[in-house]
Amino acid sequence: MIIRPMLLILLTIVITSTVTAQLPKVLIMDAKRLADVKKKWQEKDVAILRLTDSLLKQANGYLKMKPVSVMDKELTPVSGNKHDYMSQAPYFWYDSTKPNGLPYMRKDGVRNPEIYKITDRTYLGNLENATRSLSLVWYIIGDEKYAAKSAELLKTWFLDEHTSMNPHLEYGQAVPGVNTGRGIGLIETVALTNIADAATLLQGSKSWTEADHSSLQKWYAQFLNWMLTSKNGKDEHAAKNNHGTWYYAQVIDFSLFTGDIEKAKQLAEESKKRLDSQLTKEGKQPLELDRTNGLGYSTMNLRGWFTVATLAEKTGVNLWTHQTSKSAALRTALDWLLPYALGEKNWEYQQISNYNKNDIYPLLLQASSAFKDQKYFTSAKELSAGTINVMADLLYGK
Repeated sequence: MIIRPMLLILLTIVITSTVTAQLPKVLIMDAKRLADVKKKWQEKDVAILRLTDSLLKQANGYLKMKPVSVMDKELTPVSGNKHDYMSQAPYFWYDSTKPNGLPYMRKDGVRNPEIYKITDRTYLGNLENATRSLSLVWYIIGDEKYAAKSAELLKTWFLDEHTSMNPHLEYGQAVPGVNTGRGIGLIETVALTNIADAATLLQGSKSWTEADHSSLQKWYAQFLNWMLTSKNGKDEHAAKNNHGTWYYAQVIDFSLFTGDIEKAKQLAEESKKRLDSQLTKEGKQPLELDRTNGLGYSTMNLRGWFTVATLAEKTGVNLWTHQTSKSAALRTALDWLLPYALGEKNWEYQQISNYNKNDIYPLLLQASSAFKDQKYFTSAKELSAGTINVMADLLYGK
């Protein structure tokens, strides 16, 4: 009678420890949600099977993807080294009133198609999408071919000495006739946060060894050091608008990914000052509202803050309920923005491009969990109207 309860307690501890050990060490994705998805897939849950079937279609397409690299671009940075990432500022155009069109002039919100002649930015985005889908499929269903493809793509971009990107961004978002690169270019490496999670999901597969993972962490550590110490990095660190927000998302993520919890916590605490400077007491984001696509930029910046808050949790810092000096919070910002994003109120600022309501969808799913309020989930389901947003539903759904 005495032994049985003790055995039951020990068994419970073992089971609990095993489940905990199986949780992936992802940073942006919800580890518990992923473990639950995997369990439900194994149990043939109809809703999860529907989602994973859609994810599989994506991943099967990526199985045919040619590995991409910074070496693929036709142009060469001023350094003379193609291993250096480069890109051109999207909102700057040839000025016909100037000799040779230089310096380029700014047209906020209007993308210059010239930027696509340099493939680094496009290919980094492709890498993000592909590795995330492939790694998720491997984690959920365990088929090694998906891990092998994701690992091949990661090794080509980061680890192979013939094709790897140098860990800096000296030549990001250059403005012809003005500079060869700017701190603003770091908005393009937000993709690295999701790529880090994709690599983490591969741990335990045959195709992604501990040595591979360690080498990738070393690359991220070098990139993080460049972000914290270089002129371009410091410029972006000081950015007051969404660029500053996404800078914090990256440096906190990279600190956690490389095991520097103390640095991550320091940066998470520091980010509170940036949040304080960005929100009015009503929850408006004035620096984003000044843009020609104010609704889109407000949504994008809030997505950045949701990412920062998710990462800050890993350091013990709670940004979800943090109150600014004006008594505003992330929820205040979401509640102010939501009626406009859902089309319930007419937008009173500029939005020269079409606004995609799906951009607010994952934020609603996250908000439902973070703020423990069903109304956000209800709004999300009304917004989706039965359609599938595969990645958002897998990562943040119920």
